[in-house]
Amino acid sequence: MASGGSGDGMADGGAAGFTAEATLAVLEEACVTAGLDAEGARLVRLGSNAVYDLPDLRVIVRIAADPDALGEMERAVRVARWLAVEEFPANRVVLDVAQPLVVGGRVVTFWESVQDDEEYASVTELADLLKRLHWLEEPESLELPYFDPFAKVRASLRGLGAGVQPEDVKFLAERADRLEKDYGRLDFVLPFGLIHGDANIGNILRDRSGQAVLIDLDGFALAPREWDLILTAIYYDRYGWHTREQYESFVHHYGFDLMNWPGYPVLADVRELMMTLWMGGKAAAEPRAAEEFVRRVEAIRTNGSRRDWGVF
Repeated sequence: MASGGSGDGMADGGAAGFTAEATLAVLEEACVTAGLDAEGARLVRLGSNAVYDLPDLRVIVRIAADPDALGEMERAVRVARWLAVEEFPANRVVLDVAQPLVVGGRVVTFWESVQDDEEYASVTELADLLKRLHWLEEPESLELPYFDPFAKVRASLRGLGAGVQPEDVKFLAERADRLEKDYGRLDFVLPFGLIHGDANIGNILRDRSGQAVLIDLDGFALAPREWDLILTAIYYDRYGWHTREQYESFVHHYGFDLMNWPGYPVLADVRELMMTLWMGGKAAAEPRAAEEFVRRVEAIRTNGSRRDWGVF
């Protein structure tokens, strides 16, 4: 299941000109700088990052759409190196390449390829890895930020432009105001600490040995651990992307059912708003995303079913 709609991507600032052709030029220059051969490079995904596979080298190259992503990607590299020391199953950076690089105004990082053919692991394995991750004590040297969901929400609202109706922007902004007040009253029950930040089935792959590994380390932060459980809950509860059996297995292995916590509806609404705004940021460039954004806004406005929401 692809997970691009989880809401942690940038809205659309910096995305102008972020095309396959432009990112290929960045890739080729970055590979020359890094001493890697870009021959046979394959574009895997073009979203908040352009993701290229160099199959002969078993290297993945990520080019951030956000030109201001240098600090974030420096932190992701630090996190990856720390997780390697901890022997935690996660994406590894290519060790003999100085990174991140800034090429053509874009931030570029190099990662070891996890697999030859894309295969997601299970929600059960996601629960196991999150439980293990949440036991780790992060060093201060990682310089992890405190997670502020509404900073992301406000940035995404500012990024909405062509392809989004003004009345929809107004509605979502008013909803954000209400949810920010509700969020401020939440009584979190899980310990505050290290989170992945975008923990969902799309960010856990099975490597060549069959082991489940976490990928996309950009969102590591300090926050209530409930944030790392919310996507699996709403993927089951609201969208039907997970079965009841899958969700129950996730709960059993992690040891906590977020849906039994009184703050669940508010946290679910906040995460859903972030997912919808992320889609709105893509609306101007992608007709399919524009249609999906309208569908999502209407469902939220009318409290309608979310079961027809598409997976991006």
